[in-house]
Amino acid sequence: MSTVTKLDVQKVWKIFDTGRDQQVVAIQDLSLHVADNEFVSLVGPSGCGKSTLLMMAAGLESISAGDILFDGSAVREPGPDRGMVFQGYTLFPWLNVEENIRFALKKSNLDKASQDALIAEHIRLVALEGFEHAHPNQLSGGMRQRVAIARALVYKPQMLLMDEPFGALDAQTRLQMQELLLNVWQTHRTTVLFVTHDVEEALLLSDRVYVMSARPGTIKAEIRVDLPRPRNLLDTESDPRFAQLRKQVLTLIRAEASRAVEAARPTV
Repeated sequence: MSTVTKLDVQKVWKIFDTGRDQQVVAIQDLSLHVADNEFVSLVGPSGCGKSTLLMMAAGLESISAGDILFDGSAVREPGPDRGMVFQGYTLFPWLNVEENIRFALKKSNLDKASQDALIAEHIRLVALEGFEHAHPNQLSGGMRQRVAIARALVYKPQMLLMDEPFGALDAQTRLQMQELLLNVWQTHRTTVLFVTHDVEEALLLSDRVYVMSARPGTIKAEIRVDLPRPRNLLDTESDPRFAQLRKQVLTLIRAEASRAVEAARPTV
């Protein structure tokens, strides 16, 4: 694994103004890093700021204090070096599969033949051959997310930021998409920061997992996933070490969730 830092989050704060001179501290003094070619996941109790942090790393949300560096430069806006995949379906309904993927190449200097070759390559990568001319309403949820992944990868970003991309899928489709993402990552080794509520998903996919605290979110623990690669669902989840890591992460999350409940109780 590379030791070169791709994404460096340094003592970041995010404070939201809620009106009437009131503020909510969503993220507090949070630091983490993602190395080049590394797959890192963020887990934590609901409302801890996982998605907010991802949006700041994408340049889609401002930073209240601290800094986020990508390849040593401060992140201030979105850029083609970072691809984003959301939980919701973000395809253009009036465009077919091929056209949705081509949209990501709109500002490229590639000629049509080069674009066609790239699009065909990524359609094969996500196993959608034969669906090039299908529209989103003709695709299952899992197939739509495959298109979203292909669109995010086709312009060769240096990093993927993935915000619960499989959260809206049924259990079986989610497992299929996890296997697909494993294969895609093991082929391309694109750097990934992945947000999920699913601890097993995080452990299956990741090199490291950051556990966030209850709000205001900061890093509670960093877990190195010392499971062999290449991985597949059946072999990895049957590894005794997987069960140990799962227990460790779940214990941390449950402790933070309990702390949040206690903090929310009115004092008598």
